[in-house]
Amino acid sequence: MLQALWARLYRALGILLGTLLIGTAGYMFIEGWKAFDALYMTVITVGTVGYGETLPLNTPGRVFTIFLILGGLGAVGYAFSSVTAFIVEGELTDVLRRRTMLAKISALKDHFIVCGCGIIGRTIIEELSKTQRPFVLIEKDLEKASHFEEKGHLVLKGDALSDDALKEAGIEKARGIFCSLPDDRDNSFVALSARGLNPNVRIVTQLHDQSVREKMLRSGADATVSSGHIGGLRMASEMVRPVAVGFLDSMIRDRKATYRFEDVLVPKDSPFVGKSLSQIKGAEGKAALVVAIRDGALNEINPPADARIEPEQNLVVLGTVEQIQALKDKLAA
Repeated sequence: MLQALWARLYRALGILLGTLLIGTAGYMFIEGWKAFDALYMTVITVGTVGYGETLPLNTPGRVFTIFLILGGLGAVGYAFSSVTAFIVEGELTDVLRRRTMLAKISALKDHFIVCGCGIIGRTIIEELSKTQRPFVLIEKDLEKASHFEEKGHLVLKGDALSDDALKEAGIEKARGIFCSLPDDRDNSFVALSARGLNPNVRIVTQLHDQSVREKMLRSGADATVSSGHIGGLRMASEMVRPVAVGFLDSMIRDRKATYRFEDVLVPKDSPFVGKSLSQIKGAEGKAALVVAIRDGALNEINPPADARIEPEQNLVVLGTVEQIQALKDKLAA
């Protein structure tokens, strides 16, 4: 959109300058005037200021002046209308807003990119917002994009299938990208493009057809999520374990605090490496609770308090967003 607006202004400027050049060359050729006199006559003719003839004109010169006036009026009118529309119709405001948006996005690092804001995309956006994670939405539907932009989110109005859109969203510095477009082929293409632009980014794609899951993974996706499969599991859980499901729902929807299960990586140089888990486990309820430890493919559920903390362990914890962030800061201190 920005390029189209500038192209429109450049076209108007080009037409206006072209008219001045044609007029100047015409007077020099027909009347034999000097360049400055020819340019001056062209300007006052195109500008319709009515100063009169700079030098006496012969009949061919006057005929040329008639056509120059008609062409000049059209050129000036087009240029003036282009500039007026650019300002009055809000296009200038859109350009400035887009520049501000791009500046904010370029400052991001380790953020997430959401491609598409359908039902799944909206849920992803809501979760990222609740857990205070920076993200950029790429959406080509202008009405949907404007809706989320009005909510204060960073939004790029473009097609996620375009490498330029992914680059503008900061794919090279992103931590992860959600491919939540309504077509598996589009999601696969975005995953392939994202992997090529950032080999280290984590890619999670929405899956509509289970039969293409392997192809999706070969395209570069790290994980796929089938809304139909997840929906079936949820319905079964609602039937056979309604209390547990109700507990998780109430925990997630708590308006006073946002509780989440989260994985926390122990840094290599953490001051707690080699110490017992009791120092951070949070069993007293005032801190995030460590419910499991994952070392490679091994999981230890409800680890004992005397378990040793090792570098680059993944701790599965339960707590509020603030408690989880406090634990991350503590481990990295």
